[in-house]
Amino acid sequence: MRSPRPTSLGDAPTASAHLAPSPRIPQYEMDEMDAYGPFAAPAPHTDVELAMLLALLTAPPAPSDGDRARRRRRTAPATLTIGHSRDDASVASATAFAEAWRAAGGTVLALVDWPERAASWLRAARRFTAGEPDAWVVAAAPLGWAQMSRRLRHSTGWDPSRTYGFASVGDSRLVALAGPETLHGMRGATPDGGTWLIDHRWVTRQPPRPTPGRT
Repeated sequence: MRSPRPTSLGDAPTASAHLAPSPRIPQYEMDEMDAYGPFAAPAPHTDVELAMLLALLTAPPAPSDGDRARRRRRTAPATLTIGHSRDDASVASATAFAEAWRAAGGTVLALVDWPERAASWLRAARRFTAGEPDAWVVAAAPLGWAQMSRRLRHSTGWDPSRTYGFASVGDSRLVALAGPETLHGMRGATPDGGTWLIDHRWVTRQPPRPTPGRT
């Protein structure tokens, strides 16, 4: 595991075609990734994972987030779009987060799903970015999200530094497939209540914070 280093989450490149990779992952890259074994299917989320994801969205911006991120995050996001793949665990995680967000007084603009394999993912990408939500939450299988994020980066104004995910998408092999700048700044929660952050081509993790009064 790579040791965390300071990052500026607000300085992710602007989404544009000249910075983004091709929307589709080349077959030879898929074949190379298969040599290391298939991606694990998303596991059901845990209660502490869901709670930490909510906490990440409602926390004030950190000093390391950079000026741009702090300007965007003077207040917690109010509107979200939640994206998910079609496996049972991802659907359940997306639904649970939508319920928790609404219970906390937030608004869910849409729940958007996508397949693991598609012609372009463009229709899903447009639905995912419609309405200009304050932030996005993702519960998905890694391969489909790698493809979807490439299309988002290539064809929309989606911002990975305003995107939060369940543990299933905090995978370094996913980052390699998507490309080093595609997911830079995205962060999320781990099943034990820790956090992860995508820093260019790396995924760095922080363990859960100790509970006050416990040793």
